[in-house]
Amino acid sequence: MSRLSLTADGSHTLLSQQFGVDYHSAHGAIQESRHVFLKHGLMPLLESGQTVIEILEMGFGTGLNALTVRQLAENWPGVQFNFTTFELFPVTEEDIAGINYPELMGVPLDWLTELHAAEWEVSVAITSNFSLRKIRQDFLKVMPRPYPLHSFDVIFYDAFAPRSQPEFWTQEAMRICLAALQPGGVFVTYCAKGQFKRDLRDAGFKVEALPGPPGKREMTRGRVV
Repeated sequence: MSRLSLTADGSHTLLSQQFGVDYHSAHGAIQESRHVFLKHGLMPLLESGQTVIEILEMGFGTGLNALTVRQLAENWPGVQFNFTTFELFPVTEEDIAGINYPELMGVPLDWLTELHAAEWEVSVAITSNFSLRKIRQDFLKVMPRPYPLHSFDVIFYDAFAPRSQPEFWTQEAMRICLAALQPGGVFVTYCAKGQFKRDLRDAGFKVEALPGPPGKREMTRGRVV
């Protein structure tokens, strides 16, 4: 069983058996997810009046980002949220059994377990306006792409940091992301390293440095222009 530990906002993180690092920021798992992926990724789309949102996530991990979107969907019944996520090394049900996200977020415990129990490789209607498709493939290498090109509105890029997964932060990786997004689409990530931002720009994104979540000075958002 992987090691659980508390982050600064009281929410758990999990030690990755594959990479030997924690899945989330020590400064707060839930608050980082909400700040990076909801506030700066999803909310601008919702506020623009969009009624169908196609989300692509790199790194399902503990399921925290999917859980935050599922919770958000409850408050936006007129919007359809379609969540596609890649994870080559899934955590086990035993690993997530003690995670305290549902308790801290005020949602039923089975909301998180349902996400992990959902069948892989197919789209599963979790609720009337939130669907989940989990893909157990290498995001960079899988061919043909298991999604239509230029079909996503937003990418949640939540791979491990460049020191652990350097291949996911290259210009080539960013070109794959660019090809997945619709015109006007948005890419958001916690990472703000200079070389990564240069590679993101060189891949074709308009790059914005935004205030980071607690404990981090900056985060990054890229737009398809």
